[in-house]
Amino acid sequence: MTNTTTHTTGTPTTATATATAAHTDGAAVTPGIAAAEAARTRLDFGKSARKAFRALVGFDAAARDGVDAALVELIQIRASHLNHCAYCLHMHTNDARKAGESEDRLHMVPVWREARHFFTEREQAALALTEALTRVADGGVPDDVYAEAAARFDDEELAQVIAVICTINTWNRVALATGKVAGTDERP
Repeated sequence: MTNTTTHTTGTPTTATATATAAHTDGAAVTPGIAAAEAARTRLDFGKSARKAFRALVGFDAAARDGVDAALVELIQIRASHLNHCAYCLHMHTNDARKAGESEDRLHMVPVWREARHFFTEREQAALALTEALTRVADGGVPDDVYAEAAARFDDEELAQVIAVICTINTWNRVALATGKVAGTDERP
């Protein structure tokens, strides 16, 4: 099953140090709304770099093609954890829930090595590869990590998994650079 969820551009914002959880009249609001209201607007990547954005959306769709939707979300969640991208983490944990992912597994993604019984061998191999490729500056992709992934996926599948990892890392960087705020996903 192919997952067709894509990231959005919306009006990117970033919370300022003066963000509070109340309106000026003192009425309490949810933290996400307060952050969005008190946020400083940054550029809208989709509008400012239309060709690049469309190319990234196309790459994202092509990367997901033929990859199990649950695996795509696990990869995106793990990379977003590692990159500290709250916007993408919020989006993809919600997408995973909508696709039927269990809360137990979602809670175990950051500590999957200590909770291997929650994940299949293929998922574990993909999560290890996600970590190595996301942290590529820390020593590249070790041969043993690559070999384990290659043992669990055929060449076409492995290429798709690598592409999914590359796209989420790019989306994380776009979201962080443009100050996207967790909980403000404008998708329908």
